Amino acid sequence: MLLIACPNCGPRAQAEFTFERPLASIVTPTETLPDLIHKLFTRENPRGPSWELWRHTYGCAGWLKVHRDTHSHQISAVVPVDMETPS
Repeated sequence: MLLIACPNCGPRAQAEFTFERPLASIVTPTETLPDLIHKLFTRENPRGPSWELWRHTYGCAGWLKVHRDTHSHQISAVVPVDMETPS
């Protein structure tokens, strides 16, 4: 079972969370159409460490940045979405 350490609620089962998307695929209103299309539809999807956006749907309802290895599913960091992403 995958545990995600919510900063507000403590460690919780993955079933309480909803995966939204990799942070690299988040678009801004100022992006050009080609950049927007690339980020949403033609971006790379490599195996390995990735920052992702998750929501604690059945808990505090907070948005979280989760650093997860997409191959092993090991989570190395969880921070609230309003905090700076560690390097």
